[in-house]
Parts: sequence; C-alpha cells; structure tokens
Amino acid sequence: MHPIELITLDLDETLWPCMAAIQRAETALHDWLGQRAPRLAQAMALGDLRAHRRDLMAQRPAIAHDVTLVRRTSLELLLEDFGHDPALAAEAMDLFMAHRNQVDPYPDVIPVLSVLTADFKLVSVTNGNADPAKTPLRGLFRLSLTAGEVGAARPDPALFQAALDWAGLAPHQALHVGDHPLYDVQAARDHGLHALWLNRQGLPWPEELEPPMAEIADLHGLLTWLADTAGGRLAASTNTLVGWYQFDEGGGLFANDTSPSANHGSLQNGPVWVSGKTGGALSFDGVNDFVRLGTNLSPWLGGSASLTAWIKTTQTGDN
Repeated sequence: MHPIELITLDLDETLWPCMAAIQRAETALHDWLGQRAPRLAQAMALGDLRAHRRDLMAQRPAIAHDVTLVRRTSLELLLEDFGHDPALAAEAMDLFMAHRNQVDPYPDVIPVLSVLTADFKLVSVTNGNADPAKTPLRGLFRLSLTAGEVGAARPDPALFQAALDWAGLAPHQALHVGDHPLYDVQAARDHGLHALWLNRQGLPWPEELEPPMAEIADLHGLLTWLADTAGGRLAASTNTLVGWYQFDEGGGLFANDTSPSANHGSLQNGPVWVSGKTGGALSFDGVNDFVRLGTNLSPWLGGSASLTAWIKTTQTGDN
C-alpha cells in the first residue's frame, strides 16, 4: 500500500454522538423563539419546524446540501409568515450553532487524534455544520470542511476532493474514516480513497454494498490498522510515549493522557484550570494538589526516561 499522508474523518456519530447535541440546540432555539418570536413559537413545535425544513429542502434542492442555509432560510420564511422580523434568523442561528458545537467526543477520540496529528494531515469532513475549532477537538485538525462550503454533500465526492486539493495529494494517498456505509465508506472508495468503517454500535454491514476494507470499533483500531498496514507511517514516538498530558480540558475533574497509553488522571484536592503557555494548564497550590494516574507508569518507563514540562512558578524555596 502506498504510504497514507492524509486522513479525513467524519464528525457526527464518528467522533461524537450527534443527536443529543442537535436536540439540545433545537430546544434552546425554540425557547429563544418563545421570547423573541412568540407567535411563531406558539404555532410551531419542534416537529413542525423540522417538517418545514424537510419541505424546504424538497422545494429548493439547490440548497439542500447546506444545512445551515436551510435552517436560516426556514427561520426567515417562518418569521415573516408570523409577522416577526426575518432578520432575527441571524441571531437565532448564532444561538443554535453555539449549542450545536457543545459536543461530547467519544473517550478514544482526543487521545488518538493527538497522536495522529504529528504524522498525518488530519482533515474533518461533514455533511453537517459543526465546527471542530469550537469543540473540545480544537487544534487537532489542519482543515475542517463542510458540505455547505464545498457545494455538495456526500456521497458526492466534493468534500474528499477539496481535502485532496488542499493537501496536494492523490486519492490513493488518503484514508477516510467514518460511520456511514454509504456516505463515508462507499463514497470515499468510489473516489479512490482507502476507507475504514468505524462501527461503534456493532451494526451489520448492508448486504447491497461491497464489504469494507476493514472495520474498527473505535479510533484505537485506527492506530492498530495504520501500524500494521500503512507502511509503518506512525512516528516512533507513538511506540515509546507513555504519557502526554496537555491539560487543555479547561474544566472537569480529569486530565486526559493523549498518548497511546490512555493513562488518564484524576485531579486531587482542587488544582485549578488556567490558561497556559500553549492552550490550557493546571495551577497547583504547592501544598497537596496533584493528579492521580489511573495506572502506575513504572512498568513502561524501564531503566530510564525523559520528562518535559512547561512550569511557571509563583514562589520558590531554598531547595
């Protein structure tokens, strides 16, 4: 196999659960309409708004690939129909997108992508409208593309070709990973890309489609496949790195290990999330704050190891 240089990844249901985020965003939008456009909100429930968008896509197929434009146009039409200012649609979409980007990546995603970004050009491709730069995955992709931006939704190859054009590569130098048999796997291989089926739910493969080149249950399976199949493309660091804590979470009680060891830590006694030299950081009180690792690193460290960290002190002692 020719060395893989570019990896494109689907977003919804591949890197995070989709429906919960969309439902929260739609509920927040409907609540907002209740305050700003009450006649519309009282007349149209969430199901009614979805039906209006479906009808609009059927009536205007030229915009059906752009889910953001469909939502905004639908809101503009309905606002006007119910005697509200159609310009409210822009503010409504800002609120919707702020909630839409509040996604919860699957546990394997950040650790694996943090490893892969050192060796591959990572590009996200989606028929949806989530923006990885405004999610917990910020900084992990070189480029993020939507169907709305490129003018066509998968299975059309426009998203894949836009990624290839940006990277200056041929299809056989690229790998796509996604959850949908048709829109991800079949669409990618029809355009000449290698394709892996990410099947988190253990679903059966559709009988009418040629079986996938490989099936993986999570992104750790992608690391394994790359190490075994893609010409040893992973850096040596992925074999020897036993702990990598970026402290970019910004909140919560856990610090993710983004090395292949996935040896995540839990915050003890209240260290505080702050801004760091690059990205986030933790501030320790110098008394009893610490991060407890789930597994002792000693078995991996052997006789020698190196440790690198950015540390800013506010006070130093005599020792």
